[in-house]
Amino acid sequence: MTDELRTHDGLTLRCWSWSRDPDGALPPVVLLHGFAAHARLNWEGPGVVEALVARGRRVYALDARGHGASDRPHDDTHYGESLMARDVRLLIDRIGSDEVHVAGYSMGAVVAVLAAAQDSRISRLVAGGIGAGAVEVGGLDTRVMPPELVSAALTAEDAADAPERTRAFRILADTAGGDRLALAAQIRAVHRDALPLDRITVPTLVLAGAGDPLATRPEVLASAIAGAELTVLPGDHLTAVRDPGFAEAIVSFLART
Repeated sequence: MTDELRTHDGLTLRCWSWSRDPDGALPPVVLLHGFAAHARLNWEGPGVVEALVARGRRVYALDARGHGASDRPHDDTHYGESLMARDVRLLIDRIGSDEVHVAGYSMGAVVAVLAAAQDSRISRLVAGGIGAGAVEVGGLDTRVMPPELVSAALTAEDAADAPERTRAFRILADTAGGDRLALAAQIRAVHRDALPLDRITVPTLVLAGAGDPLATRPEVLASAIAGAELTVLPGDHLTAVRDPGFAEAIVSFLART
């Protein structure tokens, strides 16, 4: 099913939901996708939605502002993971449950961490596709992927003109049908402050690909969150999500009580 969510600043976001057992005993799951992707690409394609639904979970996912079927303004003031975390809290309001589980990947993981630090209704958390950068620079590892280079890749006339180290994001944006100017606005507004990792008190799984340059040393992130577990899978930032262990790690962790 699809629905719309109206944000505090007047944007309309696409909300997706899946369920075979609307009265399932376990809390609903909210999935937050990565930069330049969208909900169905990040979660339905790799089989995460199906794996969760098959185990009786109610699943919700937002196309983040600037992504997928949601509004895509080109003004930087509409972007940043803090605003996206506020959108997640609105979605939880809409769901109407006093307890939810949240899993985020890459940009979505930063959003998930911010939301979990602020909202006591989030009782279990998965942060995928981020590592030491989340501790040392506050989110996206801008040392590896400078926002100005990603913005240049997205706004280049031709993908071949994009800086080589950021070309993968340009290709992903084009493949996903993204609005490159909206995505460039988000990357310019990327979260740069320290993440409130000390405020995460719920069970947390850190999930990273062994060859992911944006999630290097994930043990640093796991160590910064009290009691967090770490799972490392084969693959890099774009391929780890398609490893069979990715969906299974998320489903198994979120099934614990």
